[in-house]
Amino acid sequence: MTTATHDASVEALCRLLKIALGHSGQCRHVAGFLLGLYNGNRFKFDLTDFRCLDTAIFKDCLLVLRMDHSPAQEVHMYFDNGGEIWEQLARDWNIRDYTQETQ
Repeated sequence: MTTATHDASVEALCRLLKIALGHSGQCRHVAGFLLGLYNGNRFKFDLTDFRCLDTAIFKDCLLVLRMDHSPAQEVHMYFDNGGEIWEQLARDWNIRDYTQETQ
C-alpha cells in the first residue's frame, strides 16, 4: 500500500469513527463495522448492513477494509485510548458480544 493510499485510508477511518460516535441512523452500522474489524470473533458484522450506508460512507468502509487486509496496526491503535473507545462503542450501541453468551 502506498503512503498516499494509507493516508487516505487513515483519514477514512477517522471519518468513520466520528460517524460511529454520532446519532444518525447510519451510526450504528458504522460502529458495527468498526467493531468487526476490532474483534470479529466478539462482534460479528452482517455485510448486508453496508446497504444502509450512503455511498461516501460505504467507500470509506472499503478504504479501511483494504487497509486492514494487511494492517500496519489494528484499527483502534490509530487513536489514543482506542481500545476504550471501541469498547464504549459496543456499549453505546448495544452491539452483541458473541463471546459473552452462555453455551
